[in-house]
Amino acid sequence: MIRDGHLLQTGSNTTDTGADSLVQVLPGWLQFPGHRLLAAILVLAVGVWLSKLLVRLLGRPVARRFDRQSVAQTVLGGVRGLTIGLSLIAAASLVGFQIGNVVVSVGVFSAVVGIILAPIVGNVLNGIFVLADQPFEIGDMIELNDGTRGFVDDITIRYTKIFTLDNTFLVVPNGNIRERDVTNYSAEDERTRLSLDVLVTYESDIPAARQLIERSARDTDDVIEGGPDIRVGSARYPASPGCYIADYGDNGILLRLRFWVKKPYKILTVESGIRTRIREAFAAADTTVEMAYPHQHLVFDDTSGEAQLAVRDVDGEATSRDRSPSTVEAPPSTDGDAET
Repeated sequence: MIRDGHLLQTGSNTTDTGADSLVQVLPGWLQFPGHRLLAAILVLAVGVWLSKLLVRLLGRPVARRFDRQSVAQTVLGGVRGLTIGLSLIAAASLVGFQIGNVVVSVGVFSAVVGIILAPIVGNVLNGIFVLADQPFEIGDMIELNDGTRGFVDDITIRYTKIFTLDNTFLVVPNGNIRERDVTNYSAEDERTRLSLDVLVTYESDIPAARQLIERSARDTDDVIEGGPDIRVGSARYPASPGCYIADYGDNGILLRLRFWVKKPYKILTVESGIRTRIREAFAAADTTVEMAYPHQHLVFDDTSGEAQLAVRDVDGEATSRDRSPSTVEAPPSTDGDAET
């Protein structure tokens, strides 16, 4: 019922009464001008201190409850944020703010800047999916589709922080990382199978070359020499290195080495060591085993036209003559007389 504006006056009095009730715990000598603002600051400070205390007290129980470190950190962050948020609401009530007005203001503000907040909201939702899908965990070694490789240092609601192998930090919004192809080298089994191609000549002893390549891999550190087959899903693969004929190329026969490494953290070092041992093994081999590389042979015959040669005499003067391939003159002899 509206009676000469009493409803508006009653709402104002309700606000003042609520604020006064919160400061009634203060003695009279502390109710100086600005005492409400000071009380709000103290409430907010106590809320921040209480949030840190709760995080310390709940840290171990939450870590034991959740196996994934990222989820445990997210839960503790939510507890801290909720505690600070409640203290902020209580502090706002001390200085006269009403929760209803704040909610309406936030709703209007969100409607105005919804387009600006959309990427942030998207990252938060994608962060929830990352935590739920568990594609990787803190400490895992991953590789992005652009070749960036590193260790996951932190996973939050908004972003994922990667510590790259180049000793740099890469912060990727969760909205972007869910759209990328991510290779996880540390998921469950750290053993990783790699491939290395070696091109040998057609004249090489192929069985001997394959044996030398396999032995070079077995003699390299961090390579699995042998043992039981390694199971990947429903398939099983030999644990020892294996060399196979991959292709017959234009310049040689392509041999492909398949091998397993114990840990994926020094892939380039392992590959370099294998290549070094292969080169040394080929050089010391008793049979014909050579690495292939492109060769070009220029053949002149009767259909190739004429070749132009320059013959230099004893005085250093050069003369140019056109001769067919069958009648090319010989170069001058060492005694200074030019032969014709």
